[in-house]
Amino acid sequence: MTPAAETPLLHARNIGFRYGRRESDYRFDDWTASFPRGAVTALTGPSGCGKSTRLYLLALMLRISSGSIELDGERVDDLPDGARAALRANRFGFIFQDAALDTSRTVLDNVVETALYRGERKRDLHTRARELLDELGVAVPADRKPGEVSGGQAQRIATCRALIGRPDVIVADEPTGNLDPASAQVLLGALRRHTDQGAGVIIVTHDPGVAAWADHRIELSAS
Repeated sequence: MTPAAETPLLHARNIGFRYGRRESDYRFDDWTASFPRGAVTALTGPSGCGKSTRLYLLALMLRISSGSIELDGERVDDLPDGARAALRANRFGFIFQDAALDTSRTVLDNVVETALYRGERKRDLHTRARELLDELGVAVPADRKPGEVSGGQAQRIATCRALIGRPDVIVADEPTGNLDPASAQVLLGALRRHTDQGAGVIIVTHDPGVAAWADHRIELSAS
């Protein structure tokens, strides 16, 4: 007897997305893809093919126009806004190409801020944040502001922020696009260790090296 296939961590089933009301505003339709636990999946393809859009749909940051999105086998795309926000806070971690740090807050506060919304103890979060900063080689005082660090350090700080809650899913939009090779390897190493603990990582990239490093690759075509 053949064992049942393992339920994917995240599954997009025949999803479509339109960004306007006219038929000519069509973006894409009928896209299906699965993302397993314990693996990195790269979304690749030419500029304008909708890689980032799909990433934001999978992470419940945008609403799909058709189809469904399932997390651990349960449909989640049709949940109310509050429930979607709770899932993003508790199950997802986000890494953006520009780091998206709050320049008015310290490095440490940037790392722990999203985790505080989940009601975790501040002392425990500070301890884990410092451990992550050390692990990713962020050699700056934790009370420094993001405007006082390099671009590579800022992106590694953003990676610490994504990892601090030990999320089930990390979504990363061109996270190595502005990094030197050494900084990129540090960041990718942290993501790999996270998948080793059973999480899934979905990464949009134009870099052939990053795509080859991933466990799975989904190549998208131009619209």
